[in-house]
Amino acid sequence: MPNTVSFNENYPDITQSDALYARASRIMTPVTQTLAKGPGQYTKGVSPKYVKRGQGSHIWDVDGNEFIDFQMGIGPISLGYAYPRVDDAIRAQLQDGITFSMMHELEVQLSELIHEIIPNAESIRISKTGADVCSAAVRVSRAFTGRTKVLCCGYHGWHDWYIGTTSRDKGIPQEIKDLTGAFDYNNLDSLKALLDEDVACVILEPFIFDAPKDNFLHEVARLCKENGTLLIFDEMWTGFRVAVGGAQEYFGITPDLAVYSKAFANGMPIALLTGRRDVMELFEQDVFFFTTFGGEALSMAAAMATIAEMREKNVPARLAEQGKKLKDGYNEIAADLGLSQYTKCYGYDCRTIVIFDASAGNPLEIKAFVQQELFKRGILWGGFHNMCFSHTDEDVAHTLAAYREVLPLLKEAIEAKDVTARLLGEPVEAVFRKVTNAAPAKAKL
Repeated sequence: MPNTVSFNENYPDITQSDALYARASRIMTPVTQTLAKGPGQYTKGVSPKYVKRGQGSHIWDVDGNEFIDFQMGIGPISLGYAYPRVDDAIRAQLQDGITFSMMHELEVQLSELIHEIIPNAESIRISKTGADVCSAAVRVSRAFTGRTKVLCCGYHGWHDWYIGTTSRDKGIPQEIKDLTGAFDYNNLDSLKALLDEDVACVILEPFIFDAPKDNFLHEVARLCKENGTLLIFDEMWTGFRVAVGGAQEYFGITPDLAVYSKAFANGMPIALLTGRRDVMELFEQDVFFFTTFGGEALSMAAAMATIAEMREKNVPARLAEQGKKLKDGYNEIAADLGLSQYTKCYGYDCRTIVIFDASAGNPLEIKAFVQQELFKRGILWGGFHNMCFSHTDEDVAHTLAAYREVLPLLKEAIEAKDVTARLLGEPVEAVFRKVTNAAPAKAKL
């Protein structure tokens, strides 16, 4: 679709958003079901809070404001909103039903497709959310190895075994916390310090934004194999984006288990656990992992259509192509303005992040200032370029034009040391703090 967003003289009218927020605040604690979508992630008092609809790479909020979206549902929208091929598949399946009293044929068809494209998928389980399959992978790893400890690197959901490594750990028994350790990406020594004979599995995101250095991922795989520890790739962000077969295909590493969600059904709720058959066979009798909605047919139909589109149109290549334009363009603008010491955009081209150095001021306040100015120019931005197949050349051009207007404003604010004074609302918040040093400090690990 052509870009229909234009620069505005005024900041968005958010009257209806604020009215909905007031209603929600009376009965919801908190008001959001996903922290990354909540009001704390956007400049309070300036940013819209509620969306009405989406089309392609654009969304419209409840006040009728239109934006180019670079959040993409916090990851699941890989093709674009209201993508015809996917929505047609959902509508066709809806005519036949959603959830049934017996297994559905799509469970077999989707599993056969995943077996074909994901290297380690000797066996497949289908579920609904990323946290589901992460926890299932940890449970079956403990069962298979007879060990208890878990080592993690990245974000792996809300369940007890993981969230106890973060600052939002209330409600998690200490005994559970003591069984999980965290190591640092690209720091093999931090993994070696924790890897002992009772570590059942190592679970990590193959990359977040930093690329692996010094053969890091291959070395992690080697250490796990030598130690009898299962390796789990958490491919919520890398799967179906960096390559259709995910980081496994991209890096040429076959982990024992891998988990997927977000990208492969273009917004429908579904998740996958793939892995070695000898490990996965424990789900037959010994390990319990079942859910009523695991075989829900609309999401499976969406997944089949999405994956077909990704393969036929080489979607990962397009995501990288458009994302690279934004990454390189942002960095060129920053360099031309003499801002390279304060800000940069980096990451794999399909998903990049804009960061701000503390030497320029409070990074969260700087981010909030840039965000408010981008909202004025018709861009929904949370510091990321989460690319979808529907991001057009016109979208990219508009976004770079917006950066050319906003970054000089940021330079003025940094030089005047008054970023805070230029904020029209409250700055964005951190979701939670990862307690990165928690694991090495636990001697019992």
